[in-house]
Amino acid sequence: MDVRPRILDHQITQRWPATRPGIIQLYSFPTPNGVKVSIALEELGLEYEPHRVTLSDSDVKSPEFLSLNPNNKIPALIDPNGPEGAPVALFESGAILIYLAEKTGQLMPNGAAKYDVIKWLMFQMGGIGPLFGQLGYFVKFAGSEIEDPRPRERYINEAKRLLSVLEGALEGKEWIAGDYSIADIAIAPWVRGLDYYEARDLVGWNDFRRVQDYLDRFLARPAVQRGLNIPPRES
Repeated sequence: MDVRPRILDHQITQRWPATRPGIIQLYSFPTPNGVKVSIALEELGLEYEPHRVTLSDSDVKSPEFLSLNPNNKIPALIDPNGPEGAPVALFESGAILIYLAEKTGQLMPNGAAKYDVIKWLMFQMGGIGPLFGQLGYFVKFAGSEIEDPRPRERYINEAKRLLSVLEGALEGKEWIAGDYSIADIAIAPWVRGLDYYEARDLVGWNDFRRVQDYLDRFLARPAVQRGLNIPPRES
């Protein structure tokens, strides 16, 4: 099936042209959510073409980007070679990770162990991501100007609680759900983000030795190092 014209006809390609429309098209920026997908693609060895979509309204709220993700958030992806050869358009990083793992049969086991991976993936999607993101807002960004200390204290305490959950779950394990998986690819970039948010001291980073070692193992992977800057932050 020739999918090239169908990919090139997608509205998003008017702003971010596909020079290789026969391979996966990634629309992203190197945030914790964005690098989940670039790291997964690097780990899986899939061919893909990255497009830099900044967080500015002019990019993520443009008609072209909204045509792929109406929720105006990176990352988003088009796979011209989806199930039965039909193109697949996706947004939401967790959904993309599950799709890529199932497409390749890698980074997620079969049977009951599959749901252990999905459980921890959802832990990141529903807990670590939103809560750490709010922590960053109230510590480093505009929320830091709010005089009321309660929002900041709430997210500091929630971050500590979530780190404690990870610390306990990592006892005797290298990776959160047994073998290295999409759950680790989802969790570790957000743990790394605590440094960017200048929040490590606030959450008692030194108290979480297993989490520290876990992050070090993750960052030592060559595919992770490549994926952390795809697409590059600066054009």
